[in-house]
Amino acid sequence: MEVDYIIVGCGLAGIAFCEQLRAHNKSFVVFDDSSQQSSTVAGGLYNPVVLKRFTSVWKSKEQLQKALPLYKKLENQLGVKLDVKLPVYRKFSSLEEQNDWFTASDEPLLSEYLSPKIIKKNNKYIQAPFGFGEVLGTGRIDVKTLVVSYKKYLFDNDRLFEQAFDYEFVKSTSERVLYENISASYIVFAEGSGISKNRFFNHLPLVPAKGELLTIYAPDLNIDFVLKGNGFLIPLENHEYIVGATYDWDDTTQQITNKAKAELLDKLQHLISCNFEVVNHVAGVRPTVKDRRPLVGCHHHFKNMYVLNGLGTRGVMIGPYVAEQLFNCIEYGTPLEKEIDIKRFENA
Repeated sequence: MEVDYIIVGCGLAGIAFCEQLRAHNKSFVVFDDSSQQSSTVAGGLYNPVVLKRFTSVWKSKEQLQKALPLYKKLENQLGVKLDVKLPVYRKFSSLEEQNDWFTASDEPLLSEYLSPKIIKKNNKYIQAPFGFGEVLGTGRIDVKTLVVSYKKYLFDNDRLFEQAFDYEFVKSTSERVLYENISASYIVFAEGSGISKNRFFNHLPLVPAKGELLTIYAPDLNIDFVLKGNGFLIPLENHEYIVGATYDWDDTTQQITNKAKAELLDKLQHLISCNFEVVNHVAGVRPTVKDRRPLVGCHHHFKNMYVLNGLGTRGVMIGPYVAEQLFNCIEYGTPLEKEIDIKRFENA
């Protein structure tokens, strides 16, 4: 089999790159064995503001301009609902936080995203004497539905190999990349924290960060916004809500833990006071990087091998943006932004 590209990994990074290939009529196959769960257990929020510090997310405007049209296109292509528009309400804990919000809302990068009004919500199960600040232009991508639907689409079109990828069988010549019976012009590795097994790119400083989420059933709560405080609460359908999130840099297994559940329940008790039932608990390992920028670029020796990884906690926003950059780099020689290029580590 001869193709233009082999893609390893079908999470947010892999899907975004596949869509670049489809848009430019490139042939490709994808290897994914569902071993990496960070995309399928993601909360899926897109939010252009770092609400801990009231600062702008890196390249947030440019990211959203690429991401939202892509998810709209994928909704039509796959016949599923992916993008749910949801306001994010940041709960204020003091007058000082209110003032910090007002100051931030005047800044050029934040003024279009931070509402200057203090919102008061009369919900007896949410104690918020200082009110809320509303983040504009926010929502949630149903990442699990996206991944499951996209893999079905690939399978139905004979583009998906649901099997583990064995890096020992990769051979590179000056012209082609060979893997088993497949010959490709290029290979792109987008396997998330699975990069640790990748002998071509496991030298990169990807830091696995385990995250756990709960889903609760809370029929009395009745909110239609994302509630953000020390943790977050994302409304789903049928009175269910996602509760997040935890960060663990020591335990990088994908097993759920009682420790994380207790931490999430503690966060929840500070957000709401109604009765609820825990109905699900999931874990995944996020591919993060110490400088909070993705890992994108070409192998230092094999010039037909590339990496697209390290999307961190904001993969739904940043994935399409960096996928386009990588495609333009490979096909047209367009230089990558220095902030995302893996050369920043290899030349250090």
